[in-house]
Amino acid sequence: MEDLVGRPEDVAPRLLGAFVHHGGVTVRLTEVEAYGGSDDPGSHAWRGRTARNATMFDPPGRLYCYLSHGIHVCANVVVGEAGVAAAILLRAGEVVSGADLARARRPGAADRDLARGPGRLARALGLDLDLDGTDLVIGPVRLEHSGEPPAQVMAGPRVGLRGASDRPWRFWIEGDRTVSAYRRSPRADGGS
Repeated sequence: MEDLVGRPEDVAPRLLGAFVHHGGVTVRLTEVEAYGGSDDPGSHAWRGRTARNATMFDPPGRLYCYLSHGIHVCANVVVGEAGVAAAILLRAGEVVSGADLARARRPGAADRDLARGPGRLARALGLDLDLDGTDLVIGPVRLEHSGEPPAQVMAGPRVGLRGASDRPWRFWIEGDRTVSAYRRSPRADGGS
């Protein structure tokens, strides 16, 4: 997982086009968002290590899962170096295998929307909080780089944040139909 070492905003675009495998479903990543640690007010680790964010301080290549708004599991890839919090939120992707299983986990969703948004992506893959800390090389959740960089990578502000909302740390494949819509937080501070 040497390609996961570096600053989160540098590593994040390299994850576009990578594949995440779990529970009989494979998703090709089309949108991600970078989060740092103590220097990033948008990060769970901004105020230091807690029981919730402890995995963000693990070595790169671990899965960091958390519950968003008490409802949705969201998944991140830990990046950087051990002991320094950094992670990449998996925001959206295209289901490339196991579509029937993804549809069963997301009944009524159009194929484009099966993994469009971080909570939907985690549900399509069958991810839960018990998978937090999983090694993405040998664990039941695996991350595989395609080797082919996307044709056009775009960058813009992160979605729905109050702190550091203006950082262009959201990355997506331009023109991909599975990329989620940008939503600015109504409580955004305009920057850090």
